[in-house]
Formats: sequence, C-alpha cells, structure tokens
Amino acid sequence: MTEITRRALAAAPLALAAAPALAAPKPAPPAAPVAPPSPWPDATGLAAAIKRGDLSAAEAVETAIRRCEALQGTLNFIVNSDFDRALSKAKAGPTGPFAGVPFLIKDLVDYRGLPTRAGSQSTRPLPPATVQAPNCDAFDRAGLIVLGKSATPEGGLLPSTEPVATGLTHNPWDLTRSPGGSSGGSSVAVAAGIVPAAHATDGGGSIRIPASHCGLFGLKPSRGRVDDFEGKTGITAFGVEHVVTRSVRDSAALLALTEDHKPDANYPPVGLVSGPNPKRLRIGVMLANGMGHSPTPDVVAATDHAAKLVASLGHHVDYVRLPYDGRQFIDDFLLFWASGAARSAQNVAKAYGRKPDDTLMEPFTLGLVEMAARAKPQDLAQVLKRLEGDVAAYDTWFAAYQFDVVLSPVLSSGPPKLGEIGPLVPFDTLVARLVEYVGYTPIHNLAGAPAMSVPLYWTSEGLPIGTMFAARAGQERMLFELAYELEAASPWAHRIPPVHV
Repeated sequence: MTEITRRALAAAPLALAAAPALAAPKPAPPAAPVAPPSPWPDATGLAAAIKRGDLSAAEAVETAIRRCEALQGTLNFIVNSDFDRALSKAKAGPTGPFAGVPFLIKDLVDYRGLPTRAGSQSTRPLPPATVQAPNCDAFDRAGLIVLGKSATPEGGLLPSTEPVATGLTHNPWDLTRSPGGSSGGSSVAVAAGIVPAAHATDGGGSIRIPASHCGLFGLKPSRGRVDDFEGKTGITAFGVEHVVTRSVRDSAALLALTEDHKPDANYPPVGLVSGPNPKRLRIGVMLANGMGHSPTPDVVAATDHAAKLVASLGHHVDYVRLPYDGRQFIDDFLLFWASGAARSAQNVAKAYGRKPDDTLMEPFTLGLVEMAARAKPQDLAQVLKRLEGDVAAYDTWFAAYQFDVVLSPVLSSGPPKLGEIGPLVPFDTLVARLVEYVGYTPIHNLAGAPAMSVPLYWTSEGLPIGTMFAARAGQERMLFELAYELEAASPWAHRIPPVHV
C-alpha cells in the first residue's frame, strides 16, 4: 500500500494527518560511479555539468521549469509550484554536491515556505509550513533546488495518485494508466525527464510501487536510517523517506547525504556506496502474493526474468515462501491502516468542528474510518501483537533459510488503468482489489527493513514492471551493491516513456 506518516496523522493541525545495529563495512575510497546511458543526465551528471560551467544553476532550473509548464497539463504531477523562489535560489549561487539540480518535495511532508496539502480537500486552509525535517535541511544543504510539491493521494492512503482534491496523475508510459502511489507525482516527474530525482516516502510501498510503474529505481530505507521527524523504533514508526531516481548512484549519494549520523542513530552510517561487491549472494525467490495467489502473467515473466538474471551473475537462487500467514497479515495491516485514517479524521473534526464528510475527505478514507470505528479496542491490540509476531518471523526467515536477499514482485500486476483503484471505487470493491494488488510491500515497513524496486522488465505493451529485492534491517549497502550490478547487466536509464520532455 502507501503511507500515513506520523506527521500526517498527528503533527499538522489539519493533517491526514529491533535488530541489533549492523556494522557496515568501511568502503575503500570510491571511484566515481559510472553514469548509466541515458538521454538525460542524472542528478550526479547534471551537478557535474553545472560545476564544470557547461551550464549555470539558473539555466538548469529554468529548463526544468519550462519542462514542468510543458507537461503539467498532460501529466498533472505538481500540486504547488515554487518557481520564483527556485530561480532566486539558483541565481544566488547554490553550493553543495548537487548545487543547482532541480528537485521536488512530495506533498505529504512539510517544506518550509510551502503549504502541505497531503492530497486532501481538508487541508486547503493550512498556511505554509514554517519548519521542515532534517532530511529536507540536508536536501537544501546539498544544493538541490526545490521547484514545488509533487502530487500524492489523500494522506498517502492509496497506491494510485488520483486524489479528488487535485485530480488524476497520469503515467507517462501510458496516459490511461496509474503511475502508482503514493509518491506518484515525484515518480512521473523523474520518469518523464522533468527532474532527475525527487523526494518520496514509503509507509507500505509508496516508493517501490510508483518506481515499478514508472520504470525507476526506488529504494525504501530501513526504519530510522534517514534523519527525519519520524519515530525510530516499533512497528508504529513505519513511514520512511528517500527519493526516486533513474540511476542507482543518485539514490546512493542522496542516502549518504540524508542518513542519520547522530550517536543514537539506529545504524552506523552506510556512507557512499559506489559500485558492486564481488561477493555472491544467496537469493530467495518468492512469487505468490500475500493471499497465496500467483500474480498476472506479465509479473510472473518479470520475476522469472529477474531470477534468471541474478543466477546468470553467479548468485545462488532458491525458492521460498512467506514465513507467516499472509492472509491474516493483510487483514491485520488493513485494520492497522484504518486506525491511522481514523486519527486523521479526528484531527480534521477538531479543526472544522464537525464530523468529516465527503466535502473534506474522500470516500475511501471515510470507509477506513468506519472500519476502524467498528473495531473494538482489543481487536487492534490483537492485531498489533500478531503484526509484531510477523515482524519477528520476517527477521528470522533469513537466518532459517540462510539467504541474504528475497526477490519478489513489487505488485501483483503492472500499472492498472486509472480509476480501477481510485478513491471513488465502492469501498468493499476497492478493498478486495487492494488486497490482491498490494501483498508484497507492507511487511518491510513494519519490519523496518530496506527493499528496492529495480526496473528490469518491460511488457509487450511497453509498460515497466519492477522487481523487488529486500533484506534484513540495516542492509542498504548490500542492496545498493546488488543494484549497481543489475544496472550494469540490464541497463534501464536509456528507456524513455512516450510522454517525455
């Protein structure tokens, strides 16, 4: 699914708001990661061009603004532009490793000077944010130039970016299809070549899902890895932040810039990961979704392609199954999700002085609120207990099977048609579709474990389907090293969607 961050649930006035530390090996002084072939420079390449004087920061930002203006009407990926301030920052001579590179912040988190709408009609009266998380401070220090806020579904609740408040966001690979969610606007902007990288968040799949549907690389970090406002321990701290990119090296570099370096951080810093590791991995391959059902033929083909690829690279492949009751897990996660929506509704009710209706919140959100209201307090307590058991099973799963990484689909299908999993679909019908569609990603959020969507497959219709690789908490370095190897063996950055700059 997607995410409700703790900020979005509790902190904003109208918002819709443990594994032991694993010591990452110290890398040798890295050579600069090689740029993948692409019609557009990635963030690392664009920053280097600006530093060389091939173009100025202002020219890079002006180009991105023109691209936003040219494609916004077709794709609808940006919900709050900040072009004048962006140009002023660019002309002022930004500094940092990504000085002058245009960027977007997802409209589910606060960025100083811009309002946070979280895809909802209820947040329209909110003033611009006056504070922001440490990772946004890190983006600013890195010299990234924020052009505005990217589109998200209401509260990050759905895996498709179709909010009533701002309208449908379209997939540049096929305008009739969803780009996924909840980091849909950011993913569309990167896929179409408007910006080389963009901020994203993930509370149940919201980095990995749109990365899969838009042909991008998307890594969800471990709980507490990125230095933000979210809690650091326990399954209730399930939302994390990072980026979506076209290249592995951009994702690795931005994680190195935003990870938590404080003494009480959950894990020692990963640092900059700059290439593959010669060590061969044991990789478990899982095909069935949480309901125990096989995905669509295209997803089966994509998973088989990825498994054959890693085997051809010398990694050891075995087939595995979930270590817990997937059906029960999905039911439990749904009620857990609904309880978050209920807290959002309480915030909205307090702000407006009345019970939220469909003029303030979407039908799907209201359906989740009703689901939570029907549950007894002891029901949620039992759900949390079972989910904690599932998390423990996930962690011991790796040791029991002696594998390093699990390879699986990201979703049960490729990009769905817009409207199929939108907020206006009757609630029971939509829930039935969601439990089949999103059965692979939420466990990593509750377990606080890293997972990445890697774009290794395109269908006969030309639609991307990502493959997910997941590890135990704290193992981002291993995933990045594998991603570099996959990027070199099966490049994707040269692929461009029909709708692009």
